Order: sequence, then structure tokens, then C-alpha cells
Amino acid sequence: MTVFRIGTRASALAAAQAARVAARLGAHELVTIPTPGREGAAGPDGLGADAVSRLRSALLAGEVDAIVHPLQDLPFAPVDGVVLAAVPRRDDARDAFCSRGPRLAELPAGALVGADSPLRRAQLLAARRDLGIVAVEGGVAARLARLAEEGPERLDGVVLAAADLGWLGRSADATELFDLADRPTAPAQGALAVEIRVDGPAEARRRVAALDHRPTRLATAAERGVRERLGPDLAGRLRLPDGLARRLPGGLRGPGGGARRPGRRRAPRRRLGSSGLSGRGAPRPRPSRPDRPTGRSGRLAA
Repeated sequence: MTVFRIGTRASALAAAQAARVAARLGAHELVTIPTPGREGAAGPDGLGADAVSRLRSALLAGEVDAIVHPLQDLPFAPVDGVVLAAVPRRDDARDAFCSRGPRLAELPAGALVGADSPLRRAQLLAARRDLGIVAVEGGVAARLARLAEEGPERLDGVVLAAADLGWLGRSADATELFDLADRPTAPAQGALAVEIRVDGPAEARRRVAALDHRPTRLATAAERGVRERLGPDLAGRLRLPDGLARRLPGGLRGPGGGARRPGRRRAPRRRLGSSGLSGRGAPRPRPSRPDRPTGRSGRLAA
């Protein structure tokens, strides 16, 4: 194998992610594979999974030798014939706040801030309930462009993944970076996945395996494991803001809490007695849930 064929989606962000991996693989060719969905449609329960399926089909058909995805897009269930050969060293797992100058705490009441996920919107509401939180879609460039627009589409700020900005060479657009201890991010955010065929050339496995970063693989596996245990039914029905990336000693990241209202304490955990009761008179233990920010009506803030 002389030229390593690497499959990627067509978006600017996906191409930048694949180029980051390809630069360490020697002679290569980036092969663009048309996929459904949009840039930034991430998560194992969202459109990102459809794009992963299309890339995997191209890999199994022998059109490419390896494929690159955001790790947070990978479905939890394995696929026959495909192996996760490498999880390269993780980029920045934090979220970034981008604006025309002010930091989040400096925005005036009523300012409009865009975010693309329930987690980010919940965290914004927890920090600043006096802001207007807007659901945004589109690629990184399109979201940043709304900061400069005039009229009703203009935003005063937008929250993006710091790694996405870095991959696109736009880290300077970040006004501030949120601390993971205060705003944990989505499982495996900032990490990439490189998959190859199980029966592919030995050289392909050797070249890709050299990219694997064990601390990143272990940390992201822990984060995704928590999300998998929640299950798509529970997480989808409750729309849990499942922020899980939190920095731990030694650089690993493990389970963290979701957004919560400032000053609100979590209920202490109760130990189960010999009768199996949790609390006085409880018929059975109930699983604890992370605090969720609510609106004035008591409904979950989306």
C-alpha cells in the first residue's frame, strides 16, 4: 500500500478533521463521501450516525482504506467487519463562547445567544436566565456569521466546540473558553475515531494503530459508557443535558454532572438499608438523576 485512502464527509469541518489524521499517516488521499445530515449534527442518536453508516459502507466496499469521524458520532453498537483502530490524542474538550467582544457574563439582559444542543442551552440558562437562548443549526462558519448579521438573525453570542474552532484554524474567534468543571461537555467531545476493515491490509492496521492514544481512548470510553447506560429512550424522553467530559487528574476525563441552577445543591445520596429501601417508607430504590434547569413553569428548559 503506497497511498492511503482516507474517507471523510464533505463538510469543511470533516475535511479538516481528516486532514489532521492524514498528516500523520504518510502518503495519503482524502476521499470525499457524500453523506446525509449537516456539519455539527453530532451524537449517536442523531444525524451524525447516518453519516457514520455511509462512511462505513464505503469502507466495507473497499472504496477507502480508513474513515475518520468525530468519536461522539459513533453508535454504541459495533458493526461486523469494522474495527475502531485508533483514537488519536484528544483536542480541546471545552466549549467556547464567541461574541463581538463581551464575555458571557458581560452581555446585557435580553441579549441573544445561540447554541445547538439541549446541553449547551441548559447551561446558558443556568448561568444567565435573563438572556434569550436561540437554537442554531449549520456549520461553524454559518453560526459565526450570525454575529455580524443585521436584522432578526443577528446573535450577540454563540457557543461552539473549542476543538471545532481549532480544527478550522479559527481559535482566535473564541472570546472565552468555559471551564470543564463548570460546564462539562458532551461525551467524547474533541476526540476523533479512525476505523478500518477487520480484514484490511496489515499495513493499514499498523499505520493507523500508531495514532492511538490510550489515555484518550480510556477516557472517552468511560464518558460514552455513561451515556450508553442512560439509553436512548431515557435520554431522549427526558432530554437530559448529559454533559460528561470533565478533566480529572492525569489528563483523563470522566463522568461529570449536567447543568444546574447556580447555588442549588444536589440532594445527598441515601444508602440502602438491609431491607432494600431508599429513604423512609420507599417501596424500592429510585435511580438518582442529575439536576435539570427548569423554566418558571417548572418545565425542562430546552
